[in-house]
Amino acid sequence: MIHSRKPQKNDCFFYNQELMCYLDALQWQRSLLTERIKNPNLEDALILLEHPPVYTLGQGANPEFLKPDLDRSLYNVHRVERGGEVTYHCPGQVVGYPILNLQRYCQDLHWYLRQLEEVLIRVLANYGLQGERIPGFTGVWLEGYKVAAIGIKVSSWVTMHGFSLNVCPDMKGFERIVPCGIADKTVGSLSNWIPSIKCVEVRACIAECFSEVFGVKLIESKYQSYTSNLDKTIE
Repeated sequence: MIHSRKPQKNDCFFYNQELMCYLDALQWQRSLLTERIKNPNLEDALILLEHPPVYTLGQGANPEFLKPDLDRSLYNVHRVERGGEVTYHCPGQVVGYPILNLQRYCQDLHWYLRQLEEVLIRVLANYGLQGERIPGFTGVWLEGYKVAAIGIKVSSWVTMHGFSLNVCPDMKGFERIVPCGIADKTVGSLSNWIPSIKCVEVRACIAECFSEVFGVKLIESKYQSYTSNLDKTIE
């Protein structure tokens, strides 16, 4: 008799950070990406964190989606290498940066985007909320409100950038942009449906759903610095 064995889950380092400056997180992502392009055998990584208020534009983003009253001397604004239009990050919004080698999964960017959406839809379902996709757009909507945005960059099939989920942020920052370049769709947050919700609980749910969707084993890991071994784990 031949016994089939369940495929072993890939290990994925999990960095559950708190508040981190956007440019520091960007440099960290680039470092992890470069390491994995040089050595494709390195484990994948998932970073969850929050950012101080910051606006970012994808590499082809239209600057007209930043409204004229946005004083760039008062706000951090960065154009980066991800896809997508302008978005806003701030405390109360959980941002996820998966550094995945898609050669282990599926070498298809549309597949990857749908998987990220599936992670977030499952997170909402955990709270009894029905997240939805809208054909032709990337992200997740809840009763017509966009609650999750996605923008990625892939080099040599290794991913960076990722997704953001509005949990309980101050939504005023979104008033100064056309979020994701979609003028006729309103942005919302989970706190509109669950007033007491907090990021700390949602982070744990995101990690669990990410593990399920991508079939990975998350290994709690500790961020140290750019010059030290970023992949040292604590178990």
